[in-house]
Amino acid sequence: MLTEKMEEYLEALFKLSGDGETLNPARLSEHLNVTAPTVLDMLKRLESDGFVRYGDSGKSQDKGKHRAKRSINLTAKGQRAAKALVRRHRLSERFLTDVLGLDWESAHREACRFEHVLSPEVEERLADVLGNPETCPHGYPIPDEKGNIKEPVQEIKQLCDISPNEKRCIARVEEEQPELLQYLATLGLLPEVEIEVKEIAPFGGPLLVQIGDTQYALGREVASKIWTKKKNRRGRGGSQWVSAAK
Repeated sequence: MLTEKMEEYLEALFKLSGDGETLNPARLSEHLNVTAPTVLDMLKRLESDGFVRYGDSGKSQDKGKHRAKRSINLTAKGQRAAKALVRRHRLSERFLTDVLGLDWESAHREACRFEHVLSPEVEERLADVLGNPETCPHGYPIPDEKGNIKEPVQEIKQLCDISPNEKRCIARVEEEQPELLQYLATLGLLPEVEIEVKEIAPFGGPLLVQIGDTQYALGREVASKIWTKKKNRRGRGGSQWVSAAK
């Protein structure tokens, strides 16, 4: 039986793996803002229950001695559980923003509570009422009831990697920092909004971006949290299915 805390770890591992990050206890500890011993205790429990594999990923050289590097991987069982949780979270965010009119920050916070208590029946009804949305308010894909994820075919790029005078649309924004979500919302930096990089300051300086008739200076760190795609000429098409783990 999964506890709420176990679900939080599985969700974090799923999101971090989707960002292409190396999954190790140190990164997980940083992401969840908990101590390393706490992470290790939970990993042992998740591994014992068949949700993760935590083992050697290779060797690294350290002062002439080989040291095993340990990595964390979700098993097929862990993938299914994580995707189910992410689906409930992102459907809840859609309901809270689209129906109840909550702001991004509040919706994300409340969805963190909803995701642990929604029954399968309520989840199915919620999806029907919302018209089976493909993305959450922040632009991330919502897994379907079988765990399939619809990802855009076209490449997405971080805003900080765009060339000057290049026009693109915002695909998604990272959702883990409430203060950042609130800040981006006040600037109108939302999914599907067209954005153009006007200038890039040298030596790691800020980017000057334009949305409509307004220009903003964004630091590189903030720009790295915004992902963009080419301007969509044919509505919301251009996606492909990624099969769920079995």
